[in-house]
Amino acid sequence: MLIPIRDHNPSQRIPYVTYALLAANILIFLGYYSLFSNEAALMRFFMQWGMVPAAIDAGLGLDTLLTHQFLHGGIAHLAFNMLFLWIYGDNMEEAWGHLPFLAFYLACGIAAGLAQYLSEPQSYIPMVGASGAIAGVLGGYLLLYPRARIDMFLFLLVYFRIIPIPAWLVLGGWFGMQVFAGLGPSAAEDGVAYWAHIGGFIAGVVIALPLWLRQGGRALWAKTHGHPPHPDARYRIGRTDIPRAGKLRNPWLR
Repeated sequence: MLIPIRDHNPSQRIPYVTYALLAANILIFLGYYSLFSNEAALMRFFMQWGMVPAAIDAGLGLDTLLTHQFLHGGIAHLAFNMLFLWIYGDNMEEAWGHLPFLAFYLACGIAAGLAQYLSEPQSYIPMVGASGAIAGVLGGYLLLYPRARIDMFLFLLVYFRIIPIPAWLVLGGWFGMQVFAGLGPSAAEDGVAYWAHIGGFIAGVVIALPLWLRQGGRALWAKTHGHPPHPDARYRIGRTDIPRAGKLRNPWLR
């Protein structure tokens, strides 16, 4: 299993909007967490505030293209989305500026909702989650910082290691998996809004394109070789203070 845990792309400004989005998602989740003990009540809540494609098709619930972005279907759903926002959001906010980044984020979330609606316009299953908006952040990040290093936590049973991988491989690979899964025969049964991820990611690239061009476009890539325009953050894993035990020796074997 590979999980991103941080990038080597330190932001130079405090990402107030990213922090506010993290707080809003967490606080809203805590506000309706008690509903998870009542499946019927939770479904009514999601039907009201989540994005229901059939309702959008009927011209109803257009506000849910915005509200669904702040709802999550469980702790793991929330945790992974907030992890991705934490890693990539600060740099995109620095590139855009605070309020433009907020507009970018919400626009990507709306585009993601519309993409999911177009994939299943008659579905009555409510879509919830910030992943479409965050997919847009990933798309913009890939465009601006394709060779930024992302630390991935590799976990294989008893073996684990942190591996730095370039953003183009991490994010491009993630997008490729969404497309592969979205086109697969079981996409409608997986309970994952693959087309929201795909639509949000593409929207992020398209909306960030003018920003990338203003920063120099290919000339910027040529100048920085796709890396962030500042020194990489450096991390060190400290050694433990626990003493190491020596090997036991068999007294009969010398």
